[in-house]
Amino acid sequence: MLLVIDVGNTNTVLGVYDGQRLIKDWRLRTERNTTEDEVNIIITSLFAQSGIRPEQIDRTIISSVVPPIVTILDSFCRKYLGYPPLWVNPASYTGMPIHYHNPSDVGADRIVNGVAAFAKYRQSLIIIDFGTATTFDSISEKGEYLGGAISPGIMIAAEALFMKASKLPRVEIFHPPASVIGNDTAASIQSGIIYGYAGLVDGMVRRMRSEMGSAPKVIATGGLAGLMHDVSETIEAVEPLLTLDGLRIIATEMGQGG
Repeated sequence: MLLVIDVGNTNTVLGVYDGQRLIKDWRLRTERNTTEDEVNIIITSLFAQSGIRPEQIDRTIISSVVPPIVTILDSFCRKYLGYPPLWVNPASYTGMPIHYHNPSDVGADRIVNGVAAFAKYRQSLIIIDFGTATTFDSISEKGEYLGGAISPGIMIAAEALFMKASKLPRVEIFHPPASVIGNDTAASIQSGIIYGYAGLVDGMVRRMRSEMGSAPKVIATGGLAGLMHDVSETIEAVEPLLTLDGLRIIATEMGQGG
């Protein structure tokens, strides 16, 4: 079986594949101050709840945008799984041409998302990942990574508002208000954050489409992708398991899948 791990700034997502079938996946908070022994306790517990034995895991692939986690997870794999993991980065994976001036600057998660999305749709794409940051990635009809854009994530933008505007209350932003014109302070904040961010998304997509000169399919992934799909005019599909699928595909291409 294959263990895939995607380490983001806020959350870490894990999945176990048997061939192409995803058996189970989990979402955890990313903990920078941890040890390989603590990681083992958590993962072993998750496996036990799902009837998975650690000895069944014979391959592991990881993407990470959090440098301190690299040593920890590498030590975990070597100590408890008995082998080093495969790390995804522009140097280790060359299956997708990268048109950045400096390809090593591209985050591993963006490469993985691009690989998974192109494998599924086989056309030009705009991929929006709603994480700690919101990333927009452009994939050509040939499967090339053209570049993209990075914006503050929805939660970061909301937190900045609550911190800097002391009279404004904290409100839940996991569902949109009934109308754009709010009739109280809470609804006004929800509208500004949610519909305002949808405007950012749609504006970026239209500008990227114009520069790409094609008709890319627009897909979204990440924790708030479903919410933004409901209020955006341009997002066409939500792919919640995009990163995990991308890791599986890359592991297979590099001879470590199955």
